[in-house]
Amino acid sequence: MGLTGMALAIDAGNSKTDVALVATDGSVLATARGGGFRPPVVGVERAVDALAPLVASVLAEAGVGGEVGAGGVAGMAGAAAGPVAHLSAFLANADLPVEEARLTAEIARRGWAGTMTVRNDTFALLRAGLPDGGEPVGVAVVCGAGINCVGVGRDGATARFPAIGRISGDWGGGAHLADEALWCAARAEDGRGAPTELARALPAHFGLTTMWELIEALHLHEIPGHRRHELPPVLFAIATAGDRVARTLVTRQAEEIALLARVALERLGLLDEPTPVILGGGILTARHPLLHNHLTQLLSDHAPKALPHLVTAPPVLGAALDTLDRAGAKAGAYGRVRRSWG
Repeated sequence: MGLTGMALAIDAGNSKTDVALVATDGSVLATARGGGFRPPVVGVERAVDALAPLVASVLAEAGVGGEVGAGGVAGMAGAAAGPVAHLSAFLANADLPVEEARLTAEIARRGWAGTMTVRNDTFALLRAGLPDGGEPVGVAVVCGAGINCVGVGRDGATARFPAIGRISGDWGGGAHLADEALWCAARAEDGRGAPTELARALPAHFGLTTMWELIEALHLHEIPGHRRHELPPVLFAIATAGDRVARTLVTRQAEEIALLARVALERLGLLDEPTPVILGGGILTARHPLLHNHLTQLLSDHAPKALPHLVTAPPVLGAALDTLDRAGAKAGAYGRVRRSWG
């Protein structure tokens, strides 16, 4: 792998960031975890600054000397071009080519590696779910805090979506489902919408009695906004119990996931051949029966050649596998790195 026979694998999501130091033989030498990666909120420079202590931690744990600060590397033995040969970074909020370019430039400025690859974090899910060796062809849909889809076809062709929210046509993900559940519950309570058990269950989750109380508490920040991420499991529980409004939201989520996968397959000319469709993210890995079963049926109906595969391993596995791909690693290295994440 060049310089030191090591590479940095980074998966930076909306809620957490994982960094691993990986050797050419597939050994995972060190790992570190930090908070979410949100360039749109804090700016590109500050977002990348937050990666520096994680990079420093894994290098120190592996005994690679020197210090890594926000501005770059100092004192790395034999590291004129960076302490490691390669860095594979798969980043949330790298949704547009211009965002990938800005993040690549900012990471390059730190001098952490001789070469680097910077891509949207959904590509890490795709790589984690694809077989090792051979042409990397498949589609991945992530449904966690947000929702996104990418695909890779023959000869490296790609299918992508902007995935920056409602203005780019997105529907779904945990944050969106929480807002939809709150919207339906508020309208049920005041008479503008259909009755739903969500009007009782959502405020009850926070120890409140009415949606009026919950709306006030959220608006005045008495309940922090980030706690809305607690609401999708409540929505799924109410849907499972048979509530019509809640079930409509869950089935709509399944429809959106299936639609993303089908459109990506169609764009890549893969709809009529057996193709892996990799599924991941917290909403999907929870395997809620209503969502999972409806999604499976939709894929069977509208993309019958699709081969759905749910990945529960952390996406940093995909970043680590990517470093091995780029190093030309031997077959045994892939099994070793996969075993490190179960």
